[in-house]
Amino acid sequence: MSEVIKLKKPKFENSSWNFYLDQINLYAYWNNAFSKEECQTIINIAKDKGLIKGNTVLDSDVRDSKISWLYPVDGIDWVFRRVTDIVLNINERFFKFDLFGLNEGFQFTNYEAPSGKYGKHVDRGLNIPVRKLSISIQLTNPEEYEGGELYLYDCDKGTLMDKTQGTLIIFPSYVLHEVMPVNKGERNSLVTWVTGKHFKWQLENYLLKLQ
Repeated sequence: MSEVIKLKKPKFENSSWNFYLDQINLYAYWNNAFSKEECQTIINIAKDKGLIKGNTVLDSDVRDSKISWLYPVDGIDWVFRRVTDIVLNINERFFKFDLFGLNEGFQFTNYEAPSGKYGKHVDRGLNIPVRKLSISIQLTNPEEYEGGELYLYDCDKGTLMDKTQGTLIIFPSYVLHEVMPVNKGERNSLVTWVTGKHFKWQLENYLLKLQ
């Protein structure tokens, strides 16, 4: 009678010992950052100031929107203060980036049917302030328009962001994202970028994942 030999499962040793674990999330959000009434106040301020065509550096077909630049002197210092408090809270828990502040103002963006959109892009670029975090605030009630979804991409399949009015979405500025075409009505949003020191290994790792 032959002897049954039990084989031991191979044991693989982990030879690495990391000092830090990756703490960077794809995105975070804050519900009810602004009330319905506050969203409408921001929309009114932006439209009263006047809208201009939104442009891109390279491909003009990637974007179809109108914008207005807003600063504390436009009567929205309360928006700056609230977004600052939210950003500091979220960054500490989900990103842990070295940040400077909101140095570029807010960009109010209006997307109108049938062609309002912003194709796939990232918010960082050569010879502009170092953008660490991008912020998008949903100003319009989603029942008032169709389309206009905000998608973030960490792989081929995008992640759909919440369209609830008053929601603040925040993500690293190197993350690929897009606003889908608005098919009916209009979508209004308030976006800005939090600047900081140059990225190091975090950006390199993210770009390698997309290859």
